[in-house]
Amino acid sequence: MATALGFSAILMWSMLALLTARSGDVPPFQMNAMTFALGTLVGVAALGVRRVPFAVFRQPPSVWALGIVGLFGYHALYFAALRNAPAADASLIAYLWPLLIVLGSAMLPGERLRWFHLAGALLGLSGAGLIIASRGALAFSPQYALGYGLAALCALFWSSYSLLSRRVAEVPSDVVTGFCATTAILSFLAHLAFETTVWPAGASQWLAVLALGLLPVGAAFYTWDIGVKRGDIQLLGAASYAAPLLSTLVLVAFGEAALTPSIVAAALLITAGAVLAALPLFRRLLAARAP
Repeated sequence: MATALGFSAILMWSMLALLTARSGDVPPFQMNAMTFALGTLVGVAALGVRRVPFAVFRQPPSVWALGIVGLFGYHALYFAALRNAPAADASLIAYLWPLLIVLGSAMLPGERLRWFHLAGALLGLSGAGLIIASRGALAFSPQYALGYGLAALCALFWSSYSLLSRRVAEVPSDVVTGFCATTAILSFLAHLAFETTVWPAGASQWLAVLALGLLPVGAAFYTWDIGVKRGDIQLLGAASYAAPLLSTLVLVAFGEAALTPSIVAAALLITAGAVLAALPLFRRLLAARAP
């Protein structure tokens, strides 16, 4: 169940590109502030329905540091990387985080890195590379070293956040509400410092922002927290490479992108990688059905 919830985050993240494209010209940090504020309301609503006391937020400083560095740090570094390097190059480097999760899982208690986990993650990375390259030519150049370094830090931040969350599995996922609220505040301050305010134009753009805040920048972070804390983190890491593929397929379905041979090839690579990473799951299912 926890793994399925973690995978639901990947499904929600696949809507990110389409909803962002439909949300107008809102600057990144302003969008972050708006959507994480909505994501905070998702958590507050869940707390109210389940009558969870606000004492749940009394957590050690290390837990708060982990959540804030993970959520705000990742997004801040990603935006900075895109400003200092071509989007295709920076995105591919940033998307090393699923591979880093699979590799880093070997250091977690009770986990063991097997060849099929690594092979699955590498196939997924290859597929993600094809997807990203189809959006813009990859042309790594030393002049963009700062952007590449920021993108690498971006991947390191998110993979570390996901792996270290496993080590504090006793911390309720309700605390993500506080992480979202803090990220919204820090993003708002960054917006005031670095950006000019641009509001969505019209109801359709406001609806896109609302959907972003409720799903890929809202509920997804809660279900991901549950997945990495109590689910199959190696399978989730490899399966995360489905996000850029699903995102592109969503764009194709809504007429925002064309279906190309590279997308088909990426689909095959990512599917093969996910199947490889899920070998233990398939074996358990077969064993359960055996007489």
